[in-house]
Amino acid sequence: MSTPRVLIQVPATARRGEVIEVRATIAHPMETGFRPGADGRPVPRDVVQRFACRYNGELVFSAELHPAIAANPYLAFHTVATDSGTLTFEWQGDRGFAHTERRDLRVL
Repeated sequence: MSTPRVLIQVPATARRGEVIEVRATIAHPMETGFRPGADGRPVPRDVVQRFACRYNGELVFSAELHPAIAANPYLAFHTVATDSGTLTFEWQGDRGFAHTERRDLRVL
């Protein structure tokens, strides 16, 4: 499996107690399993099913995705900057799809 293209926007620094916005997009086709291919047979289902973001190991946001989500799912959420550390982004899906990215956040 090739590495998917991911775009994550997180501030590099924040003040302690500041609410920060986090945005994440992953390039993924999100095939429902119902669309016919060139041969007329359905294209196999290939959906990102779950997304989770952990801040220093603590879950701060999660989502369960379904076939109705558009290709290249985009998620935006807020969290509070408490300590310097790492935000870990995890996507899981059909056909063994799993991808993890990390971004550092420095709290002043």
